[in-house]
Amino acid sequence: MRSHLLNDTTAEHYRRSVADGVGRVAAKLAATRQPFTGVTPDALAPAVDAVDLDRPLGDTGAALDELEELYLRDAVYFHSPRYLAHLNCPVVIPAVVGEAVLSAVNSSLDTWDQSAGGTLIERRLIDWTAERIGLGPAADGVFTSGGTQSNLQALLLARQEASAPELSRLRIFTSECSHFSVQKSATLLGLGPDAVVSVPTDGHKRMQAVALEAELMGCVSEGLVPMAVVATAGTTDFGSIDPLPEIAALAAQYGAWMHVDAAYGCGLLASPTRRHLLDGIERADSVTVDYHKSFFQPVSSSAFLVRDAATLRHATYHADYLNPRRTVAERIPNQVDKSLQTTRRFDALKLWMTLRVMGADGVGRLFDEVCELAAAGWELLDADPRYEVVVRPSLSTLVYRYVPEAGTRPELVDQANLHARKALFASGEAVVAGTTVGGRQYLKFTLLNPETTVGDITAVLDLIAGHAEQFLGENLVHAS
Repeated sequence: MRSHLLNDTTAEHYRRSVADGVGRVAAKLAATRQPFTGVTPDALAPAVDAVDLDRPLGDTGAALDELEELYLRDAVYFHSPRYLAHLNCPVVIPAVVGEAVLSAVNSSLDTWDQSAGGTLIERRLIDWTAERIGLGPAADGVFTSGGTQSNLQALLLARQEASAPELSRLRIFTSECSHFSVQKSATLLGLGPDAVVSVPTDGHKRMQAVALEAELMGCVSEGLVPMAVVATAGTTDFGSIDPLPEIAALAAQYGAWMHVDAAYGCGLLASPTRRHLLDGIERADSVTVDYHKSFFQPVSSSAFLVRDAATLRHATYHADYLNPRRTVAERIPNQVDKSLQTTRRFDALKLWMTLRVMGADGVGRLFDEVCELAAAGWELLDADPRYEVVVRPSLSTLVYRYVPEAGTRPELVDQANLHARKALFASGEAVVAGTTVGGRQYLKFTLLNPETTVGDITAVLDLIAGHAEQFLGENLVHAS
């Protein structure tokens, strides 16, 4: 069994095995013509359940053969131009090279004596991102597993910085379109279900600054404490960007921590043409960025940044076996001092490789392309009598629905849209997402693939309409 340990004596075995795996994935990518096979859980589960994990195959090639049947054949492929569903991006090759390197070396980024150069690379990327945001010379941060963890850490720091005699008096203000992790974080932090105040949005699905001001005033008048305001730069459904300058001014006026969830919109930091859409983000106390959404990185690659490095002390705990207090005086850079995690992958290497090969402008131009595609998609939907579209996109999402002739019951219209999405997924020809707006069923394109064309969007809209029309035809006949 020692022959499977990666070390100096097995380097050639490692090279051949990885080359075999990479070769199979490359062949699959080259041959894949649609994002999904349409396989159902009931059809695939028996094959997975039948595997006896206590009887190894003993050979990497045989295991890869089996994996072809259990995973590669039916995986959902985000590189397909007709994968239009969630915030999953196709990945750039330099980042995948970085993934291969970091997995093999297996550094843990919690302490210097486990990562050395990896620590410095991560710190340099945090500095680079903070500079792009404009947080100032005292900024700092750490890589995280994703936006949910980053938002949790932001609200942890905000809770610790707030001056309140009891947690039940703390309040968090965020838009009605913000990410659910805000509510989840409040629960995890022991703040209670009433801690999160949902602020109405305008016609463009952006937080209304006037409504926020009214909520903050009401909070103070009731003897409660405005702990934090969470602005969103790129909501999951609409890609909307809250009015950051106005929110920053209100947060400062009421002494609240300002956090910007830019998990999606962070791609604008590299955009040669759209950076201005994030104006005001430089006034935040903390920021969430997900490189694995709009920097075309493999999952996971994310970071949490703060304006004042000193606030990260709220996540610092010292263990004698790991990061004893003396290491601070010795100026040893232990990243665990800043993180909610202990063991942590060297995910920063993927972004490092990307920037060193492509440059920030190269990444930003790719994000610009999908934003331009979304604008073209909006024009298509707005001109198509079969559809209604909710808002003109700020980034690269489109929320819309199929609308049949007048007089069709609203419940049946909802069912037709839901059916069309499911039927399209089952066909494997394309994958789109779904959501609700005003209690009604809508569909959603999340456009993160620069290879997707207006022609792809047109074709998918025709497929959706076909499925919806078939459903309505069958159900209206039965109803009559």
